[in-house]
Amino acid sequence: MEHTQIMKGQCLCGAVSITAPRRDRVEVCHCGMCRRWGGGPLLAVHCGQDVQITGLDSVTVYTSSDWAERGFCNRCGTHLFYKFKGSGQYAMTAGFFETGTDFAMGNQIFIDSKPGYYDFANQTPKLTEAEVLERYGIK
Repeated sequence: MEHTQIMKGQCLCGAVSITAPRRDRVEVCHCGMCRRWGGGPLLAVHCGQDVQITGLDSVTVYTSSDWAERGFCNRCGTHLFYKFKGSGQYAMTAGFFETGTDFAMGNQIFIDSKPGYYDFANQTPKLTEAEVLERYGIK
């Protein structure tokens, strides 16, 4: 991969580094689990399966649902990824990346779970929980 086609980042303590294909969109998840995990909505970049993680001995994976797991650095606590179990595709936290991050906001998902204490000014497509589950074939 050329430098302009990748995104790179590392956790707060530097134990985990990740390289992923460059993407231009961030999706926002308003579900209660994402808000509990990070204290607010999850801003994530869908990176597919072509993700390279170094420092795996410092990564702890938590199975958060029947269809997904979340990874974090077990040394500093940095949130690293949301991974779909079935497809092996990663959604990486947008703030993790230091390079290749000229993002635009894409979809907002689980919009029916969003609390009233925040709003984004961006005009984006908004999907309910039912629409998201249908889109990904989750029952």
